[in-house]
Amino acid sequence: MDDTTATSSDVKLPEKPELASLGVAAAAEAVRTGEITSEFYVTALLQQARTLADLASFISIDEAAVLTAARNADKAREAGSTAPLLGVPLGVKDSYLTKGLATSLGLESLAHFVPLEDADAVRAIKDAGALVFGKNNLVEMSYGLTGNNARYGQVKNPHGRDRVTGGSSSGSAASVAAGIVPASLGGDTIGSIRVPASLCGVVGFKPTTGRWPRDGVAPISHTLDTTGVLARSVEDCALVDQVVTGSQAAVRPGAGYDVKGVRLAYAPRQFLDLVDSEVEARFREVVRRLRDAGAEVVEVDLGDDFGTLTQTATWSIFFHETMGAISEFLSRHDIPTTFEAITEGLKPELRDAWRYMVLPEGPGAISAETYQTALTVSRPEIQRRLDEAFVGHGAQAILQPTTPCTAPLIEQQASFSIAGREVTDLVLANHTVSASILGLPGISLPVGLSKDGLPIGVELDASLGSDHALLALAQRIEGVLGTQAT
Repeated sequence: MDDTTATSSDVKLPEKPELASLGVAAAAEAVRTGEITSEFYVTALLQQARTLADLASFISIDEAAVLTAARNADKAREAGSTAPLLGVPLGVKDSYLTKGLATSLGLESLAHFVPLEDADAVRAIKDAGALVFGKNNLVEMSYGLTGNNARYGQVKNPHGRDRVTGGSSSGSAASVAAGIVPASLGGDTIGSIRVPASLCGVVGFKPTTGRWPRDGVAPISHTLDTTGVLARSVEDCALVDQVVTGSQAAVRPGAGYDVKGVRLAYAPRQFLDLVDSEVEARFREVVRRLRDAGAEVVEVDLGDDFGTLTQTATWSIFFHETMGAISEFLSRHDIPTTFEAITEGLKPELRDAWRYMVLPEGPGAISAETYQTALTVSRPEIQRRLDEAFVGHGAQAILQPTTPCTAPLIEQQASFSIAGREVTDLVLANHTVSASILGLPGISLPVGLSKDGLPIGVELDASLGSDHALLALAQRIEGVLGTQAT
């Protein structure tokens, strides 16, 4: 936690353990009706954060500032405010600029950098009455899938302290899963919301690329980057989506959970080829339960080379755009560092990867020709194949396991085995990259636990721009499958 700490002498520490399990919508309603005050709620969550500080889910929490903000929210309520998120504290990934609150981007060199402006998405939640509870831990520059930060610590999975959380929105997922905050803003380039959501047993929503504002959020790739949210229910993701985009409500509280007439597609040859046996068994159980509930789930085949095609194209775009995207961001927002300084300050394994793949002179650098091929040849072909599922088969969404395994051990995070095959941590994004390269909306839902008590997630990807329909569909499916990783 931050070294700025405060206690509230006139507020008795809460004794209601259920406060930590409140979702965004429930907390907003409780504050709005006067059932609880924002100060009371924030005090409870600060206590929860102290108790679970070993998770390393936050880089900084300015307790004095968030308590002051909570008291101001209570005054605003008394004055008649009906802001939709009034008094509700949310986590914010530390890749988002936050006015007056340190923003490190996961880097030691920026530990004391305090922006003069908020990222657009942060401004939107504040305008809706929400409070920034603190800045969530993340992989340096959002460049990793396991949650290991050399300066701010390895984020630990609340379902097993010896397990990774996934990344790069590692602290966001862990803090929501642990009940420290009801939701957190995250970022997703190749799976950085959906992967940790799956491994930590929460809901992770990646909007259609460009639908949420990205200004003021440290980038990796202008083609792939998306801001989004992690929460404990689809309803809460939809509420934050409504606030950030200024759109109409995507779901209705208490909506029916009937999935009759829903048509989904799944591609076992592509998404069940390399998965843990427990993940496959749970996924097939999900398919069975949805069919039993009246959904039609059809099998499709996206082609033998689909995995290679999507992964090669996505990673080519990812690495090729990094240097330009970050350099432009640093310049536009007057951030006191340079791309070169960031590179030299990275942990050794990440610095070596940047020197090899990201720097133009690196031996593994993506050529302009390869990059253009990914954009103009591979991406349209991937879109064509998915269109066959969406249009040709009439599917409202494609269903697959979000990650091919449950959370790996921290000590084995760089290399582990799935179904007897040795893999690297990049495999965690095998199923998420197809939505990333096309900019599709995607959402990961928790669907239970493995025999070791580790969460398993399934992902729904829908067609471009169909975010509202996806959220409404996910809510119906959540009603059939349940809302928690149990």
